[in-house]
Amino acid sequence: MMSSPSVVTRALYRSVVLAASIAAWPAWAAEIEAATPPVVTAPVASSAQPPAADAALTTASIAPSANLPADELAAPKAADDAPKPTVASADRIEILDECLDIDACIDRYLWALYERAPKLDKIKETERRIVTVKRKGRMVKVTRSFTRLVDNDFTWKDPKAAERVGLSMKDYVIGGMDRSFKLKLFHTLHAAEAAGLAPGITSAFRDDYRQEIASGLKAATNRSYHGGSLRGGYGHGLAADIVSVNGATRAQRWVATEQLWKWVDANGKSFGVGRPYLDRDPPHVGPVDGQEYAKHRAPAVKVAAAETKKHKRIAARPEHHAAKRAKAVRASALASRRTG
Repeated sequence: MMSSPSVVTRALYRSVVLAASIAAWPAWAAEIEAATPPVVTAPVASSAQPPAADAALTTASIAPSANLPADELAAPKAADDAPKPTVASADRIEILDECLDIDACIDRYLWALYERAPKLDKIKETERRIVTVKRKGRMVKVTRSFTRLVDNDFTWKDPKAAERVGLSMKDYVIGGMDRSFKLKLFHTLHAAEAAGLAPGITSAFRDDYRQEIASGLKAATNRSYHGGSLRGGYGHGLAADIVSVNGATRAQRWVATEQLWKWVDANGKSFGVGRPYLDRDPPHVGPVDGQEYAKHRAPAVKVAAAETKKHKRIAARPEHHAAKRAKAVRASALASRRTG
């Protein structure tokens, strides 16, 4: 049997513990409530809303700087997922219910690729200098041309051209391209993006003014397939310049860009896009069924056909000579019989 003091002590201990538990309960409850995510009920789409016209093309690129709506946010990564290096991209190419206009979706995607591509290049700059050289034992002064590669930042050129005609950058650069070509370019670059090549667009539509302020290798001011006035002007641009944005340095991006160009050479024709000039103007792409591609790539086919015809003529020549000799012999024999 317990002593009275012991019973009193234990009863007092229980009351103290119980009081401490009751006092701490609101803090525990607050922590549990804060840690429990709220349950959000997603709205049910109305069945009366018409479906997208073409599910395969109702895609929209989310620009790298765009804030995603709450219902498009990706699920949180697991704690053990390692971070992956990424480039500024048009990453989330998904089917979105609000994108019912195919043309708007394509323009949005191509614009995202244009925005993420740096507008930097190396161009050839020719400088004429007076130098002293020795000729016939005498020192004379002559003028010589020296060519060097210099960095060129042409970021300012498209904004200036767009402002000149009173258009937004997106409407000028992307809206000025031919609709059928934009569709082909969309499919090509979409596939290249899926292959991990991270394509970017450095130049799309260019009018006569924009072509005039361009530097380096370029077509005549009004003859550019990018949208020169002799090619139809605004809304008829049939060319774009593409690069890869993969890589942290310019040298790494150059290697990735060459891989992109080789990929386009191997796969672009299936989407209707090719590089007309290859190494002479490697970033330049256009429709393979267009005049530009036929003019600069078809001659190779014509030369091959001409070579085949030439070989056939050479092979047929001995037979022709043999037949000619036989005819001459027969004529000679006939003449001899008549004189005899």
